[in-house]
Amino acid sequence: MTLDLSHLSQWTGRREESSDIVTPRLVESFAATFAPHLAPCPEGEAPLALHWCLAPPIAPMAALGEDGHPSKGGFLPPVPLPRRMWAGGRIESHGPLLTGETVTRHSTIGDITAKDGRSGPLCFVAVAHEIVTPRGVALRERHDIVYREAATPGASAPPKAAAPAEPRAADLSWTVDASPVLLFRYSALTFNGHRIHYDMPYVIGIEGYAGLVVHGPIQATLLLNIAATLTGTRSLALDYRGLAPLIAGEPFRVKAASRPDGSVLTWTEGADGRVRMEGTARPLPA
Repeated sequence: MTLDLSHLSQWTGRREESSDIVTPRLVESFAATFAPHLAPCPEGEAPLALHWCLAPPIAPMAALGEDGHPSKGGFLPPVPLPRRMWAGGRIESHGPLLTGETVTRHSTIGDITAKDGRSGPLCFVAVAHEIVTPRGVALRERHDIVYREAATPGASAPPKAAAPAEPRAADLSWTVDASPVLLFRYSALTFNGHRIHYDMPYVIGIEGYAGLVVHGPIQATLLLNIAATLTGTRSLALDYRGLAPLIAGEPFRVKAASRPDGSVLTWTEGADGRVRMEGTARPLPA
């Protein structure tokens, strides 16, 4: 498939704004979903990465695509590749979100690029977000989305993640149960209708995965929180990227290791020990 980047580039610079309230129920639900795998949080402050649950896109049922996402061509460009995945990004956590306050997210479409991957053409869309509270900017983020071709019926499952050349030594390790209930709860918290997280016939028969796929932001949430736990600070910049899908059904591990330069290497491992997502976290200047 040929991507018309000149057409898609018309979406570059497009902006939207949405607001939400950090309610006590949302904070409690988020903590109940991820605890005990969260960084310590002062009373009245929301846990790290709760921002992904705020002001989600809300579309009527008639405006959803086959995959359960809102149809493309509104804020996001109408990329003609059907499979959409969370590829990675960067988070800068500058200040806390407080329970009860109103938060506004300013979003801007950034770079739109294409390349040929092992499975066919890929299109990457970068979206910049700024999370603003009455006290100023609390968080800046770049969200990288990747679009892929439809799976070929009868094709083999996506390639397995590459194992590290040598086992990575971790200073802190968490074991998380990647159960369908975890995926369901997070989809509900984020109003995420993407069928790869709950619809087994669809994810296997249409998308070509081996099972339900763990959300990218679930993994990124855990990477950010384990880095904050290890460093003792919630003011962090995290650069992360997905390497391969993490399939639900078995426990996976979230690990972090301190580096001599003060940064922290973080990653998730499937039950087979192979890395699924990795990132590097650095404390932000005071």
